[in-house]
Amino acid sequence: MKFTIDKNLILENIVNVCRAISSKNIIPILNGIKLELNEDGLLLTASDSDLLIKSLIKKEDIDSVDSFGNIVVSSDRLIDIIRNMPEDKIEFEVLEGLKINISSGNSKYNLNCYDPSEYPNVKIEENKNPIVIKSDVFKTIISQTVFAISTQELRPLLTGINIKIIGDILECIATDSYRLAKKTIKLDNAISEDINIVVPGKNVLELDKILTDDEDLTIHIFNNKIIFNYKNITFQSNLLAGTYPNTTNLIPSEFNIMLNTNLKDYNSAVVRAALLTNSRDKNIIKMHLANNSLNISSIAEQGSSNEQLSVESNTNEEFDISFSARYMLEALKTFKDEEILILLNGDTKPIVIKSTEDESLIQLILPIKTY
Repeated sequence: MKFTIDKNLILENIVNVCRAISSKNIIPILNGIKLELNEDGLLLTASDSDLLIKSLIKKEDIDSVDSFGNIVVSSDRLIDIIRNMPEDKIEFEVLEGLKINISSGNSKYNLNCYDPSEYPNVKIEENKNPIVIKSDVFKTIISQTVFAISTQELRPLLTGINIKIIGDILECIATDSYRLAKKTIKLDNAISEDINIVVPGKNVLELDKILTDDEDLTIHIFNNKIIFNYKNITFQSNLLAGTYPNTTNLIPSEFNIMLNTNLKDYNSAVVRAALLTNSRDKNIIKMHLANNSLNISSIAEQGSSNEQLSVESNTNEEFDISFSARYMLEALKTFKDEEILILLNGDTKPIVIKSTEDESLIQLILPIKTY
């Protein structure tokens, strides 16, 4: 195998497929990237058994092709080598003895490789009726939910994002049992069979880094895996086994207290109150409502803070509730409209946040008892 290719082109594609390589790999060959050059072009493949990413550089986009072939190159240092090559064109040549020369200008690297025949052969399937969604829309769904997944492996399902599709309604939910994020969108076309799957959150985060514009994202869903096709990239992830907890009843449908406030002002007040808190103090801030005035305060060893905000409220009763500033700020980041609704049912009941303009996004945070 021998070919010459644009440095930035192959670098971009190698960076994308390398997202599938895990530092926890116990199979040595899975620390490598498989390069296959044929009549279609250069196919790059990387996998950690749980996630697989393929990227095809079309033959017409390669500067010159002298011979076809395949090899598995260790990913260790490969990106740095390509990134630091002195010229815009790079030549790759596979040599006898499972070695590859990578050269540009006066710089040359000779790397030991793996036998491509030992690389796992993963079959990529396609669904007859895939789901098609704009990549920027799906990227927004990820950003508005994935932050709420759990980082604790004790409950594996909560480390993933729950995707449900009924008809033409797609619902995405993430929770770590202390907070919940829910986003709903309407698809262009309805599906015939209901879908209820859990995609590993870490894999969704890697997909998010690949999506860069508003191109079509085609989604193929199977019993144990999900495949995303985007531009020249195939992204296949295993699904988490099991049934995601039923979160339907966690979000109240009625509220005793409804507050309407400016998003920017409220966010800034929470940021300032959080300046005195730290992880040891659990990042707790307190909210006190009285006569359409909202007091946001915090207490720490260094001192205390207080700030008043004017809000529209449906009650004249006084009310106190405490919560995690970090959880609140992460939830507020997902909203884009000028005003939000803060919905409450008591100091031990969930805090629900919605936009005044868009009901498709719901954020829920459990309060923290401070007595």
